Amino acid sequence: MAVLEKIRVKLGVLITVLIAVALLSFIIDPSTLDMTLRSFSSKYDVGRIDGKSIKYEEFNEKVEYYKNIYSLTSGSQAVSEEVMESIYNTAWQELQNEIMILPAIKDAGVVVGEDEMFDLIQGKELSPVIAQEGIFMDETGAFSRTRLKEFLDAIPTDVSGNLSTYWAFLKKSVEEQQYFTKYNSLLSQSNILNPVELRRGIEDNNVTSAVDFVVVPFGFEPDSTITVSSSEVQAYYKEHKEEYKQNPSRDIEFVAYEVVPSEKDIQEAKGLIDEVFDGFKTADNLKNYLAHNSDTPLQEYYFKEGELESVDPKFEEFAFQTKKPTVIEPFQKDEMFVAARISDTKMMSDSVFVQHILLSANDEARADSLVKVLNKGTNFSEMAAKFSLDQNPNVANPGDIGWMTQTMMIPGMESVLTMAPGKCVKMTTNYGIHVVKVTQRTKPVKKVQLALLTKEIIASPATFQEYYGQANSLASRSEGQIEKFNQIVDEEKLPVVPAFNVLEGAKQISMYQNMKEVSRWIYEAKEGDVSPIITVDNKYFFVVAVTKVREEGYAPLKSIYSQLENTVAFDKKADKMVSEVEAKIQGLTSMEQIAEALNTTVSSKNDVAFGSISSQSLDPVLVGAISGAKEGEVVGPVKGNIGVYVLKVNGRETGSFYTEDDAKVRENQVSTYQLNMLPYVFTEKGEVVDNRARFF
Repeated sequence: MAVLEKIRVKLGVLITVLIAVALLSFIIDPSTLDMTLRSFSSKYDVGRIDGKSIKYEEFNEKVEYYKNIYSLTSGSQAVSEEVMESIYNTAWQELQNEIMILPAIKDAGVVVGEDEMFDLIQGKELSPVIAQEGIFMDETGAFSRTRLKEFLDAIPTDVSGNLSTYWAFLKKSVEEQQYFTKYNSLLSQSNILNPVELRRGIEDNNVTSAVDFVVVPFGFEPDSTITVSSSEVQAYYKEHKEEYKQNPSRDIEFVAYEVVPSEKDIQEAKGLIDEVFDGFKTADNLKNYLAHNSDTPLQEYYFKEGELESVDPKFEEFAFQTKKPTVIEPFQKDEMFVAARISDTKMMSDSVFVQHILLSANDEARADSLVKVLNKGTNFSEMAAKFSLDQNPNVANPGDIGWMTQTMMIPGMESVLTMAPGKCVKMTTNYGIHVVKVTQRTKPVKKVQLALLTKEIIASPATFQEYYGQANSLASRSEGQIEKFNQIVDEEKLPVVPAFNVLEGAKQISMYQNMKEVSRWIYEAKEGDVSPIITVDNKYFFVVAVTKVREEGYAPLKSIYSQLENTVAFDKKADKMVSEVEAKIQGLTSMEQIAEALNTTVSSKNDVAFGSISSQSLDPVLVGAISGAKEGEVVGPVKGNIGVYVLKVNGRETGSFYTEDDAKVRENQVSTYQLNMLPYVFTEKGEVVDNRARFF
């Protein structure tokens, strides 16, 4: 059981296994689902991966597995919403790994053998999953083979089976990571920069052009002589349809009623803190008193002068400028009443350099002997090398822990911050018995521990009912119809908040957090629907109207017709301007003549290189035209992105500043980009559908 307790230090590997795609995760409530319908209808599938429907039961089995892993490592059955989100993400990603990604990797010929696995989990080439796992680290944060061995030795005697479960989890994580690593390596090595591409890359960046050009801007004013027919719009839509692929989204408007404590609620909170304030002023055991009478427990941190300013200037003045501080009378701070008292004062260093000798918990006699001989002048590092259980090879001297502060502290060693350098003492922590010595410290300064007596100002049931009544009035009178909703908010001048392109499962909408219930409702509603009251965080009442529904697929022509009409009109205007420019410059040979004919001026640019097309402050179309133009010839008109160009390349130079090494670095960047795109490629190829947001 001692080993099992050690694995609860931190949950290191749960983060490590979140490999590849980071997808949305959601909390699914099984009580809301009908078991029979779920078995027969895809409507109740959590999603689809590579053609396989993911049933709720299958997904939930994964979730329960990772919740169990979390419980093993944290020692707690309670799971926060943030951790739950990670668990759901991990469960969904693991299903993608098993169904789609790992089979594809194995089909590519990638293999992880038994000998290779042994080396990764116990041999010389340890996987980062093992080497960085908290349960195998000593108190200094270094990997310990001794702790790995202790863990493995304890598995056969662990009747609960928890150690075996966790070790199987670690091995699977190691294997998956190795598959991903080898697959990424395979793809990286397949990106070969051949001599032709290498030469082209160097030329594109080393050949620069000096150019004169003129531009006739398109402008933003519409051309009244241009008309666009419906057939032209339809033809453009058909040709560019892929550009108008869309994810499902919703546009909404809503009125939010925030429940704010009334004046009566404020006075009730003031009365509660006044009732316990006298006891707070005189309590001998402040930690115990606050635990029973305050919404805030006693904080262990000691503040030095200046640090309390950011908490509240009143606390800073009270702790360090008042000559005879006693207590601060209760006052309102944000949404609570606060009183303060200094619970302790110490002369304390900000940081100390600490050495230790770690012994087992039952080795009291040896600890006492070491304290005596070390305080007589025996070399500490020699004794640490001989007796300490902590044999960290990564420190300068045996026994070194390093610099420790209040926030970087081994629990149980807090007193080192008040110790004088040179003296050895005995301390006990969860790791065992320590013989501790401070070798250096910053200058001790006065620090205070501040006790805060707090009472939160909470809205009463009567206050809740008042705001609920306001929200209910809007919801009921709207009768689920957006026309009536709009009429009421206009007449009563209610503050309406718009939100556009809200995605399914959105947790934040506009400035409001934890909006999962709102998101779920709008994806069940139709365009023009108005919601009943939706309660969020027991603090807000929302009444929501759906103004626009966009389903997954291609945007309907009707919904983007005006946009396409403007696009086609702009394109026709550009073609017309090209023809007009061409007619005006017919027969002209100098850029000055051309500029005069077009009523504009000549611009000049040197060092234009095709290879740096994306990093230059020029229209990419112009850069391409410059790179392809013959030296000394007038080229144009060229239809660009912002206007019509006419140009003339006056000269070219070939430099050597862009080398073969630069080309290879660029190729590596491209390779890295390709690897980063792999998750999206797998998602697209496997037609992954994520419906988790529908189940909570």
